[in-house]
Amino acid sequence: MRTTLKVVDNSGAKKVMCIQALKGRKGARLGDIIVASVKEAHAGGKVKKGDVCHAVVVRAAMPRGRSDGSEIKFDDNAVVLINKQGEPIGTRVLGPVPHELRKKKHLKILSLAEKVA
Repeated sequence: MRTTLKVVDNSGAKKVMCIQALKGRKGARLGDIIVASVKEAHAGGKVKKGDVCHAVVVRAAMPRGRSDGSEIKFDDNAVVLINKQGEPIGTRVLGPVPHELRKKKHLKILSLAEKVA
């Protein structure tokens, strides 16, 4: 894996590196849960550099087709850190997130998001 992803919540991490996708396929797509290692973090945050945590992919540069025939694609790869129960560690989600997260049962992330694309 080893993909560097941007963290878009206020948990204290800035960048994480993907260790493994938990779905069993080769890579992770929108809404998938991954295991990640924190590579950069703010001082005094809830997570520290070197912590291994779970995260949900909320933005992906790879295009994803929608049921109405359109495609959604973002400029960057971004995640939101979650705990073992699947709840977000941070209290804010910055930037747009796709409404496909509703199908994957990540409703708490959708309610915290600034904009749903």
